[in-house]
Amino acid sequence: VQLVESGGGLVQPGGSLRLSCAASGFTFSSYAVRWARQAPGKERELVAGISSGGGSTYIADSVKGRFTISRDNAKNTVYLQMDSLKPEDTAVYYCHARGPYDYWGQGTQVTVSS
Repeated sequence: VQLVESGGGLVQPGGSLRLSCAASGFTFSSYAVRWARQAPGKERELVAGISSGGGSTYIADSVKGRFTISRDNAKNTVYLQMDSLKPEDTAVYYCHARGPYDYWGQGTQVTVSS
């Protein structure tokens, strides 16, 4: 079982990144998926979520209007499109699959800085 995040990196304020979460080893289409983030010295924060079929999504108020979550069950992948990035978006971003079991990825670093 694996959840592998990718797409993080260093970006200037106002820029964009698209994170991917690729799943393997379990029935991905049966799982809701969340993106959470954790900045140094802060608690882990839920950023976005999507239902197993993709028909229902949640976006935290702190990123609403800037972040979009989507999934492609044929590719066993969930995406987090992040636009208009701000320095306060700097964090490690984690993918979390929730279903009969809970699976977490290892995280990908996003740094927003000029």
